[in-house]
Amino acid sequence: MSHATQDLVSSNVCSELGGKYLTFMLDNEEYGLAILKVREIIGIMDITNVPQTPDFVEGVINLRGKVIPVIDLRTKFGLPRTEYNDQTCIIVVDVGMLVGIIVDTVREVHDIPGGDIEPAPQLGGSINTDFILGMGKVKDEVKILLDIDKVLVTDEFVQAAATL
Repeated sequence: MSHATQDLVSSNVCSELGGKYLTFMLDNEEYGLAILKVREIIGIMDITNVPQTPDFVEGVINLRGKVIPVIDLRTKFGLPRTEYNDQTCIIVVDVGMLVGIIVDTVREVHDIPGGDIEPAPQLGGSINTDFILGMGKVKDEVKILLDIDKVLVTDEFVQAAATL
C-alpha cells in the first residue's frame, strides 16, 4: 500500500472516531476514552485484594451488590505507583464486562471531531500501540485516545478476571 493510500485509509478511520471522550490524567499526561464505554465514575473506595493476580489488578470492589474487578491503569502502563488521594477516581467501563480503572483524576468530556484525530504514531516494531485509537487535538493540546477494550481485554487480564 502506498503512503498516500495508507494516509487516506488512516484519515478515513480517524474521521469515524469522532465523538465524545471522557479525559483523565495519569502521571501528568491526559488520556481519553469513548464516553459510550463509561458506565460511571466513583471516588476511590475499599478494594479487596485478590491473591495471585497480575500486578495491575488491584482487586475487586462491591458496587451495589456487583463484584467488579479493578485495575490500576498506572501499573498497567508501567508508570510509578502513587498514593491515592481525594482526586483519585475509579472509572467503571463496559468492555463486555464491567471493569473499574483507577486514574489520577477525571478531567472533562470533550467532543472531538474526526478531523481532529490523527492515527497513533508508529514507534517502531517492538512497541505496541494497538491500544491507542488515535491522538485527539483539543485546542493546543494532544489527548491520547485509548481503545479501552484493547487496554483491558488482554489474555493475562481475561485469565485473572475468570478467577475473580
